[in-house]
Amino acid sequence: MAVSVPARRNDSGGDVRSRARWGLRSLTERRLNRPEIRRLIVTLILAWLTMAFAIWLTPGVSANIAADVLVATVLLGALAALLRPLLTSFALLLGWIGVLLAGMGAQALLFYLALSIAPGIHVGGFWNAFWASWIFALLMSLVTWMATAGDNAAFLTHLVQRSSHTAAAGASDSVPGVVFVQIDGLPAPLLHWAVRAGDLPTLSRWIRSGSHSVVGWHAQLPATTPASQAGLLHGRSDQVPAFRWYEKETGTLLVANHPRDAAVIQARLSDGRGLLADGGVSISNIFSGDAPTRLLTMSGLVEHAGHRGPSRSFATFFINPYGLTRSVVLTAAEMIKEMHQSRLQRVRGVEPRIRRHGSYIFLRGVTNVLLRDLNAGLIANQMMAGSPSIYCDFTDYDEIAHHAGPTRPESLASLAGIDHVIGVLEKFAEQAPRPYRFVVLSDHGQSQGATFRQRHGMTLQDLVRGLMHSGTVAASAGLDETVGPVNTFLTQLGQQGGTTGRLTRRAFRGRTHDGQVDIDATPAARDRITSASDLVLIASGNLSMIYFTRLPGRLELHEIEQLYPGLVRALTVHPGVGFISVRTSDHGTVVLGKDGIRFLHEDRVEGLDPLACFGPHAVADLHRHDALAHVGDLVINSPIDASTGEVAAYEELVGCHGGLGGWQSDAVLVHPSDWPLSTVPVIGADAVHHQLVQWLERVGQRRHLRTTVVAEPMIRPG
Repeated sequence: MAVSVPARRNDSGGDVRSRARWGLRSLTERRLNRPEIRRLIVTLILAWLTMAFAIWLTPGVSANIAADVLVATVLLGALAALLRPLLTSFALLLGWIGVLLAGMGAQALLFYLALSIAPGIHVGGFWNAFWASWIFALLMSLVTWMATAGDNAAFLTHLVQRSSHTAAAGASDSVPGVVFVQIDGLPAPLLHWAVRAGDLPTLSRWIRSGSHSVVGWHAQLPATTPASQAGLLHGRSDQVPAFRWYEKETGTLLVANHPRDAAVIQARLSDGRGLLADGGVSISNIFSGDAPTRLLTMSGLVEHAGHRGPSRSFATFFINPYGLTRSVVLTAAEMIKEMHQSRLQRVRGVEPRIRRHGSYIFLRGVTNVLLRDLNAGLIANQMMAGSPSIYCDFTDYDEIAHHAGPTRPESLASLAGIDHVIGVLEKFAEQAPRPYRFVVLSDHGQSQGATFRQRHGMTLQDLVRGLMHSGTVAASAGLDETVGPVNTFLTQLGQQGGTTGRLTRRAFRGRTHDGQVDIDATPAARDRITSASDLVLIASGNLSMIYFTRLPGRLELHEIEQLYPGLVRALTVHPGVGFISVRTSDHGTVVLGKDGIRFLHEDRVEGLDPLACFGPHAVADLHRHDALAHVGDLVINSPIDASTGEVAAYEELVGCHGGLGGWQSDAVLVHPSDWPLSTVPVIGADAVHHQLVQWLERVGQRRHLRTTVVAEPMIRPG
């Protein structure tokens, strides 16, 4: 996962002695208010009881009386506050291996020291303390979660403790900072419904109180995260024609959330003046917005190959037992919940649905718990450092909605989880060295429906292959969007120096090309298949594009007919096709439907308009999309059910986006009410970008914007 950070004190590795001094100050100088004292007492009692149970359960560890266990509990808390910053610094000296080992052993070491110092407690050896410490950490995570019932206070306290050491680095500033929270895939109609239902307490409170206003905005074709983020962060959505596309000039297939491809696209987007160029921070995005600080940003990964180890932000997350153990426990619980909810859909006969198994069970746990917690911690860390603008993409809802459906209970629960994190960050802003304002937005919506394969018993590529009668077809409609974050993380590890990098490269050498791991299919194999095929078919939700590789350039209808007579007509009348867009020599681009033709450039219709049921923006969207570079020779969109608003994805996803139809074009923007909109309605991600830039200028940011942004590596050089 990618990544660069300016050489701030909180991420530079720091001086070991200064970390020890900070630990001592945090232990002796902290002032607590009454609510914090009550929470501390409750936490101490829970920890006391939990430690007593862990000691009783673990062979080789024993205590004489309960008071001895209480003393050990207090010592453990004191040692953790004093020594954890020191342990973090030592772990960073060893890179990722050091962090992972410290994550497993730091708590055990502190536990062993506390038990050894406390009177009346007998420890048979370090390994006895090791197992007792993990039993204690797991039980403490469960007990704390049950006792707080998801209360913000516990998570907020954790964030404050993790980020306090960065406060000194964040100079106080009266210019407000802005936190942009992207809820990936959230449709505007669903947000309005959830607010009315009261299921999103934080956003509901903002909107009901009048502190924030909510407005929908139209995500133009293609309604995908790469296209929208290119617009939102750089104002250049015209550089991305789909989630994945084929470039005839070079014979390559680009997939926007593959790190290597994201870096290529980023170079086309960047002019050094993106949304975050004036000292901003990009977290968990595809593109950087020209931010000098980039964390988990895909497009920056390739730039930093060969670097060692993680930053202090990541190390602190893994070494802190609350962050690591809590996330591990809740991630496992989320995986179990996914298996139960998937089975429940089958038992109840919920339709439409898809099979939810294999890697998705793990991916849901990671995105809906581990990455969400990590993102919240990284945002808090940067707020405490006083960063002027922070943009983070939370993919939880989008990931679950793809597999369960946009309005299903598990999808809504993930949305509520993000709302909870926003509430925590709102409270955390009170601790930051500068005031912060919050903007919440989505990049697109989602539409639902049974897939093309479920409806017709074959994939679109199977249909096209059968209609061609001769020639080969290469298709890209795989798990790129789902496995993208995993590929990014594995690529990150493989680029490390030392043991970590060697082991990762060896384990995935068959899935690695140019240093990039692809667990779905290697990029080299992907490029060989597409370059050797007569036809390349890509799918982005319910949008598909077909490229005929025998001839260069974008082909016209008569050229396609000469290559494959009757193919276009057969596709047009198929029930799984809503319309096809193709260029002609006499009339420019035309949109073909079963019962009519729209002449796009002549603005006239013969028969029934094939775009009539796709909304008021359909004609303008196709006009714009037709003019983009690297658009397919044929652009195919699925039909829409007028009664349900459902579409048919050309991928195996029950919730989809990328084409026209349903809620996928209905994105949302929640902003402070005293920040007016310059234009209404808001059409396109580029328009949203310009509005966001105006708001940054309004609060006094972008005054020192550089024309060239140089990103320093977050990962320390070897």
